[in-house]
Parts: sequence; C-alpha cells; structure tokens
Amino acid sequence: MYRISRKIVFAWASVGPRFLPFADVATAELPLSRLLRLSLFQVSVGMAIVLLVGTLNRVMIVELKVPTALVSVMVGLPLFFAPLRALIGFKSDQHTSALGWRRVPYIWMGTMLQFGGFSIMPFALLVLSGGGHAAEAPAWVGHLGAGVAFLLVGAGLHTTQTVGLALATDLAAPESRPQVVGLMCVMLLVGMIGSAFFFGHLLADYSPARLVQVIQGAALITLVLNVVALWKQEARSRNRTVKPPADPTFKESWQTFCSGGQAVRRLLVLGVGTMAFSMEDVLLEPFGGEILHLSVSATTTLTATLAFGGLVGFAWASRVLSRGMDPFRMAALGVACGIPAFVAVLASAPMQSPEWFALGTFLIGLGAGMFGHGTLTATMNLAPKDQAGLALGAWGAVQATCAGLAMAFGGILRDSVAHVSDSASGYSAVYTLEVLLLCITLAVMFPLFTPNLQETP
Repeated sequence: MYRISRKIVFAWASVGPRFLPFADVATAELPLSRLLRLSLFQVSVGMAIVLLVGTLNRVMIVELKVPTALVSVMVGLPLFFAPLRALIGFKSDQHTSALGWRRVPYIWMGTMLQFGGFSIMPFALLVLSGGGHAAEAPAWVGHLGAGVAFLLVGAGLHTTQTVGLALATDLAAPESRPQVVGLMCVMLLVGMIGSAFFFGHLLADYSPARLVQVIQGAALITLVLNVVALWKQEARSRNRTVKPPADPTFKESWQTFCSGGQAVRRLLVLGVGTMAFSMEDVLLEPFGGEILHLSVSATTTLTATLAFGGLVGFAWASRVLSRGMDPFRMAALGVACGIPAFVAVLASAPMQSPEWFALGTFLIGLGAGMFGHGTLTATMNLAPKDQAGLALGAWGAVQATCAGLAMAFGGILRDSVAHVSDSASGYSAVYTLEVLLLCITLAVMFPLFTPNLQETP
C-alpha cells in the first residue's frame, strides 16, 4: 500500500508542472507551496472588492433602503486612496525597523485597516439605514460611521495589494516574474468569484443579524488569510534596522523612476487602456437585460464569462511571457483582442444575438487579462533597483484610479446620450468610445516595443 501511495505521489508531482497552471514558477528558493501561500493576500483583496462593490452595494440599496446616490458615494470612497499607492510603495522600499523588515509592517498595517473597517461596517450600515433602535441615532452618525468604515477598508486593501506585489517581486527571480504575476492575478479572480458565490449563499435569507455575521466573518477571514500569507515570507536583514544617512525623498525617487524606461509613457498606456477596458463594467448586465431582453439568470452568467476570459488571458500570457516575449507586445495583443470584442457587443444589439454578446464579453475578459498581465510584468521587470514598491504602487494607483473614473464616466455618458436619443444609442456611445480609446492605446504603446522577440509563442 505504501509503495502504491509513493507511486501516486511521484506521478502527480511529475504531471503537475506540465498540466497545473503556474506550477513551473516554483524554484528551490521559492517553492510552489510558499508562493501559493503568499498569494492568499490577493484572495483577501478580492473578497473585499466583491463585498464593497457587489454585495453591500445591493444590500444597502434593496434591503436597507439607503438612497442610491449615497451608496454610490460610499462605494467610491476607497478610490481616494488609490493615488496614494505610489507613496505607500515608496515608503515600503525605504522602511527601516528594529525587526529588519521592509514589506511585512505595511502589509500588516493594511490588514489591520481592513479588519477594523469590516468590524465597524455592519453596525454603521444599520445606523445609516435607520432601522430598529438605530432610528434614534442622528443621521450624521450613520453617514460618518459608514464613510469611515469604507475608507478604512479601501486604505487597507490598497496598502496590502501594493506592498504584497512588491514582496512577490522581491522573492521571485526575474525570469519567473511573468508566472508570478499570472498567479497573483488568478488568485485575485479566485477570491472574487468564490466570495461572490459565498456571500450570495449566506445572504440568501437576509436579516440584520446575518449581515453583521457575514461582514465580521469577512474581517476574521481577512486577518487569517493575510497572517498565513505573511508567515516567514520576508527574510529579516540588519541593513534595514538603521536608516541610511542619505535616504532619498519621495520627490527624488519619483524623478528617478520617471527618468528611466519611458515610465511616463508606460503609465499613460496603462491609464488609457484601463479606461478602455473598464468603462463598460457596470453596463454589460443592464445592456443584456434592457436591449437583448435576457433574463436575470442569463445576465448573471456574464460575470463568470468575463472572469473566465480573464483567467484564460492570464494563463496564456504567463506561458508566453515566460518564454521571453516582450510584455508590451503581450499588452498590445490584449488591446487588439479588445477591439473586436466591443465590436461584437455593438453588433449584438441590431442582430438581437445573445451569442455575439457572450462572445464579446468573453473576449473583453481575455483582452483585459492579457493587457493587465503585460503591463504589470513590464512594471516589475523595469522597476529601478530598490524601487519595486514605488513602481508597483504607481501601476496600482493609475490602474485603480482610471478604472473608477471610467466606470463613473461610462454611466454618465450612457444616461446623457439616452436622454437625448434612446437607450440603445447610450450603450453604443460608450462601447464606441472604448474602441476609440483602445486604438489610442495602441498608438501610444508603439514606441515601447522592443525591436525583436526572444521567442515567439
């Protein structure tokens, strides 16, 4: 029996690197088990995003009867911290502590911010809704409490993700960074998809007590996942216990970062491309229901279709980039995939074709995954020495800010055009603008291409 067990284990180990996604990223210094454990911080970030943007968005509007405008403001509050990701990354690059850590204190700080925000959030929301004994509290108490809770969670997830990716960059060898990026992105999607189903199941029979249990359970899960992810990941160094006499300022470090590798153009490409892929995020499901007359269950599957496209994009990009392909060419392929994707969505309306709509949705996810993987890999590879945190913070700041602004602008543009024309024209205006932005992204990206590929896919 023991002999059979050993054969099974060895057979699985030999098959794993070939068929399991990202299994070939493992090295003797960074085994797959350690890398998977580190990626748990992305699961906690994905859970927070789903809870803020999806679950609580619906619960506040439908069950708690909070005005939609107020909910929009609350959900948008975490974006205030997105531009600070560059500063957070810079601080983690320069941090000195008696324990000899750079990244761990900041990830722990972000974890505690998330934990604190989730801990007070359910009670703040109950006061905000004015239900039960909460009706006796002044209105400003609920507004202030909910605002503080959302701000804490937003600050925590931006800090955790920025510094967590910087720590992954520190640990990974340069040749394995494309697979590391792919794994981190996939774990973020896994956290989002799993949390969406989990929270939906727990809140199927809604009650205020159940809401408190679910959100505070999310606080505990966040704490556990991030502690497990951090355990024995960053080595302590005596060089980090004393502050260098000539420690550069943020302004000096930012100037150094911008002076090399066409950093400003790279951030411009990221910003325009992110806006192009994000403007339709809040419009796909309404488009399917209003224009194509799809059922609620049919439009709900769009989230899974979009996520599956992203998973395929991440997996394929990781495989190709690990063979030496230029990350900007991979990002350009993602942009090129996005153009026919939005054209398919546009064509689905006059054709009344759910099939074209589903195909376009899948290709949007595929293109966005390839584009995000390419730009993030390029950022990791081109980060100046000892500035991985600053570079990844700048990437995260531009990506999160532009995504939030794009979603807001997409909704405003759709309503404005629909007001003077019809609903279908409103959606078409947004999708057409996204195609135009993708073309602009390709034009701006062209000078970033390297002359030759080391290996073609």
